[in-house]
Amino acid sequence: MDAPAGFCFFGPARRGSPAPETRALRYSQLMFDVLVYLYEHYWRPDACPDTGMLAKKLSAVGFEAEEISEALSWLTGLKEMSSQTALEQSAQSIRVFSNAELDHLGTKALGFLQFLVSAGVLTARQREIVLDRVMAVSGDPVDLEDLKIIVLMLFWSLGKEPDALILDELFVEDEDRLIH
Repeated sequence: MDAPAGFCFFGPARRGSPAPETRALRYSQLMFDVLVYLYEHYWRPDACPDTGMLAKKLSAVGFEAEEISEALSWLTGLKEMSSQTALEQSAQSIRVFSNAELDHLGTKALGFLQFLVSAGVLTARQREIVLDRVMAVSGDPVDLEDLKIIVLMLFWSLGKEPDALILDELFVEDEDRLIH
């Protein structure tokens, strides 16, 4: 099946997705390698070949069918969340996280997510998209590096590149940073 024009990663659409707390499907950690590969090799989604060809290319470079399927399905969820219209939140609004969200994020990922919002890197709407995609991934708490990949994939799906300082924050491991 060919992807809609302008996007390379859409499989069958899921209609009426349940709330993150009730979503039965949890994607495995294996798909993150596929997501990173897509980010590194296709500068934006519309640079990708159609879904069938992309799956063949990913398989040819060594990814397993399950990893590919999960990554493409996860990206479909990202596209669906990104395309939904939502009311903008006021600057005075406060986001209250559910217990399930807090447990799934853990303190490191929650702190980093809050940092991105407070620094103006993510809008409130983008935070909700990231949170939806985090809740779709297995593992409690989610690994901070996986959260960073999710944020990168959000920017990638929007055809935007974060500024250099944020890219550094998303790519460079803390232990690899040089102190000036």
